Amino acid sequence: MNAIDLLLNRQSQPRLQAPAPAGEALQIIQQAALRAPDHAGLTPWQFVIIEGDGLERLGQLFIESVKARGGDQESLARAPLLPKRSPMIIAAATRYTDHPKVPRVEQVQSAACAVHAMQMAAFAQGFSGIWRTGSYAQCDVVKQGLGFSSDEELVGFLYLGSSPISPRQPPKRSADDYFSHWR
Repeated sequence: MNAIDLLLNRQSQPRLQAPAPAGEALQIIQQAALRAPDHAGLTPWQFVIIEGDGLERLGQLFIESVKARGGDQESLARAPLLPKRSPMIIAAATRYTDHPKVPRVEQVQSAACAVHAMQMAAFAQGFSGIWRTGSYAQCDVVKQGLGFSSDEELVGFLYLGSSPISPRQPPKRSADDYFSHWR
């Protein structure tokens, strides 16, 4: 797949099944993350690959998160099922380094770019995925359970696998609705 086709046709896919990327395909995804824009070479990212029994453990962390936030019974029942929507999840966090020229927000953006690069690399290799955030990404219980400190920003969970359905046509948007010229 050429780069332009990839950029114009990538789309999120919430319905995922095995197989997930493995071996060389996973290594390519990992290397794509490490090529994200990185002002001052701070490498402000860290990742946890979750699969197999780890998905069950993540579901238990989600249960603990719901309890810590005083969630309702429906949220409590749904929590352990969420990680099972995919055979692999990559949790991505910003590993912040104090730097006079690289503010925290730029380091978070770098980690976000790494997630985007991983999703694009997966898509280019025939896999599908979806980047999820939400209350679990903001929860200290989840962050600490995954080995991130409470001051690190969990930029999201990249769910990866194979799609059981054919991709739909991406929505067409007019660039004129989002871009203006300043001359």
